[in-house]
Parts: sequence; structure tokens; C-alpha cells
Amino acid sequence: MSKISAFLAEGMEEVECLAVVDIARRAGIEVEMVSVAGGRAVTGSHGITVLADVTFEDATFDESDVLFLPGGLPGVTNLAAHEGLRALLPRFAAQGKRLAALCAGPSVLGGLGLLRGRTATCYPGWEERLEGAHYTPQGVVTDGNVTTARGLGFAIDMGLELVRLLKDEEKAAEIKRAIQHPAC
Repeated sequence: MSKISAFLAEGMEEVECLAVVDIARRAGIEVEMVSVAGGRAVTGSHGITVLADVTFEDATFDESDVLFLPGGLPGVTNLAAHEGLRALLPRFAAQGKRLAALCAGPSVLGGLGLLRGRTATCYPGWEERLEGAHYTPQGVVTDGNVTTARGLGFAIDMGLELVRLLKDEEKAAEIKRAIQHPAC
């Protein structure tokens, strides 16, 4: 079974995070919501508190296939400042495992040099933080083991892309039909 570790930070964009979590779980993908906020309760940028499954300190990532970073401010700043996550992301990438980031989240990958030579997208105005990447305005783009998405409006598409990558095109299409998602 595939597994996604979704990182929750104070000030995250709640819907970006939860839409991806929801779509993946509908597809039968295990998703563990991991708090980098010290405790399991994490409050997003719009005052919605989400209870993570585990704190970063108590999580293990050996079985994870994807590390997912939602956007939101100051959530992205908090993700980028977390030393454990900053060490985990390059190690994960070096193993050829998948990284996914949405909205301003790709800036964390860019700041770590993990987007060099790749095509990536992000929230408009954050392009310069995709250090070494070839920016595209596409909604969702996968280049090798890195998937990025532009913003909240593409959160469901990001979830569907991860389903396609971890399961297959047929399962992604099945979920798309079930949720009445229009053609991308």
C-alpha cells in the first residue's frame, strides 16, 4: 500500500492540505498527517484547527512514498524553518522518492535546491523562490519525482495526480467521476 506523509504547520492553507488528504484516502492510499507544530492540534491560516495523526518527532518516514507540503502563510515559513523537515526532504529526494508541494510550498523545495533543472509551478509571485527550476504556469506539473501545483484551486487536481502516480490512471479517473470533478 502506498503512503503519503502530509505536513501540517501553523498557518497552513487548510483546504490545500485537506483536499489532497481526502482525495488520496478515497483512493485507498494511506495518508499520515504529520504536525511540525510541536503538538497534534494545528491551526491554519483561516483559523481552522486540524488534529494531525502524529507529531514529526513521533513519526517514521521509512514507509512513506510521498512527502507533501501544502501552502499558506505563515505555514510555508514554518515548514521551511523546521530543521527535521529540512533534513528529511533532501534525504528523501536522494532516495528517488516523491516530493509534492502546493501553492507557496514549492518554495521550500526550491530553497533546498531540490528543484534545480526541473519544471515546476507555484503561486504567482513566488517564482523566484523556485531556485534553479524552469517555471511553468500550469496548474499541476510532475517532473521526475517532484510534483508541484499552483494554488488552492488546483488542490483536488494535485490529489488526483498523486493518485495517478501512486495507483494508476484508472483509479484517478474513478475518483474524479465519483466527486463530479470536471475534465482537467
